[in-house]
Amino acid sequence: MSSQVPSNKKERSADTQATSSVRNETQRRRTFAIISHPDAGKTTLTEKLLLYSGMIRTAGMVRGRKTGKKASSDWMAMEQERGISITASAMQFEYKDAVINVLDTPGHQDFSEDTYRTLMAADSAIMVIDAAKGVEAQTRKLFAVCAMRGIPVLTFINKMDLPGRDPFELVAEVEEVLGIDACPINWPVGSGRDFRGVADCTTKRLTLFEKTAAGGSQRAASQTLSIDEAVESNVLTDELSSHLKFELELLDEAGNTYEEERFLSGKLTRVYFGSALTNFGLEPFFDSFIETAPPPGPRLADFDDGSEGFVDPSENPFSAFVFKIQSNMDPKHRDSMAFLRICSGEFKRENPVMHVPSKKEIRLSRSHRMFGGERDTIDSAFPGDIVGVINPGVFSIGDTISSEGNFAFKPLPQFSPEVVARIRPTSIGRRKAFDKGIAQLCQEGAVQVLYRKDGGAQETLVAAVGALQFEVLQFRLSQDYQVETAIDILSYRCGAWLVGDVSTFKRHSRALLAEDAKGRTVMLFQSEREKEFAAQQNPDHTLVHFVQ
Repeated sequence: MSSQVPSNKKERSADTQATSSVRNETQRRRTFAIISHPDAGKTTLTEKLLLYSGMIRTAGMVRGRKTGKKASSDWMAMEQERGISITASAMQFEYKDAVINVLDTPGHQDFSEDTYRTLMAADSAIMVIDAAKGVEAQTRKLFAVCAMRGIPVLTFINKMDLPGRDPFELVAEVEEVLGIDACPINWPVGSGRDFRGVADCTTKRLTLFEKTAAGGSQRAASQTLSIDEAVESNVLTDELSSHLKFELELLDEAGNTYEEERFLSGKLTRVYFGSALTNFGLEPFFDSFIETAPPPGPRLADFDDGSEGFVDPSENPFSAFVFKIQSNMDPKHRDSMAFLRICSGEFKRENPVMHVPSKKEIRLSRSHRMFGGERDTIDSAFPGDIVGVINPGVFSIGDTISSEGNFAFKPLPQFSPEVVARIRPTSIGRRKAFDKGIAQLCQEGAVQVLYRKDGGAQETLVAAVGALQFEVLQFRLSQDYQVETAIDILSYRCGAWLVGDVSTFKRHSRALLAEDAKGRTVMLFQSEREKEFAAQQNPDHTLVHFVQ
């Protein structure tokens, strides 16, 4: 009898091994976004995750400008100057046994559309809340997106080392304002100047931290012991220990019971306390996160035969979608980078894949793993990973690419404009560079380009969700394309796409009729009231707030 295995069995064996490898790698992945209101400590928390993973030796505080250090996740010069996140950045690194893909999103509401697209690429989210301010406006908006997608949310109540509100009050506010059950996983030991660490709500054991001269720039030294042991060794006072025991007993009696299924479906949030500035409470939070946050799961897609179904990360061949495009991330690389979220199978550099919208076969030969503004060439990646590929000029936000090309993931929505401006180059000799820059920045989703359709002067209009986007637009045109611009903010404060016969649409004389880059009709209004009146006057037409 021949010792050779038939080729079909060999192929099946190879396929089984490949599937097993993808499944194992997928289980190691944790792909998440960090959301918060501005200045809640989101970028600092990201920095400390890098510190504890060993990616950096010293954390560079966002506000520590005297030291000349910048946050690793903020790569744009304007971000470093202002100390805020303007674009969503993607980084990959290992933390203990897990492969972390962290998506650090802009906290400012003017960049909420970029944040929304990033949340579509995440499997879970960390919600950072300021202990003194509680649940703020932008946190509510971003949480609503998470709730709509049903993704699990872990809540980190930050700045416990500063004067803040009562922990019970903060947990209650999370439940009331966000409409979700909250289950504290640990509890603060003291607060403000007396903040010492955290207590595990299940085991009742304490993790107490020591203040050092290095502050939060290095890992915090800690010790784990019981409440009684802490009192006996004079680490805790009798008063503080008695108060802590009372609060933990109250949580046992009145707190929510943790249910994993409700957490994974986005109906319950795990709550943690700590200080990203001093690193108190961070390691217990990070360890708990990688144990409980879900690995990549199936994604809903539309198939060519008209059916709808899920794409499994391990069982299906390679697939991904584009959730972000960024040009000129590095002055040394004057190119356009498309960020892919790998959804299924193994990505292999040079393998032919199908660009689903165009039905064209392409090779992704220039693929990178991102770390802030830095890039390293990679040959393979797995579900949950974020891969940056050089845009060959065909990618748009929301595009699906796959080995088989017989399905498309659900498109990413585009929000209606809330601010509109007229922009022009100050030097007519830079018009060509201006047009190129506007086109690329529009492709990135930073702004929408609109064209007047009401017989007015032909001019370039730009629209965005927030006015700060226009500052970024001018900065990028100057920095990346050497084009100085003049911009005039117009009086339009809300817009919507018009569905219906535009020739029969009755509009107020102050409303502006425009067309977007895809030829869709956009109506711009000077107030929400004008828009509502227009909708009432045109029952056969529809004004939609987002399109796909």
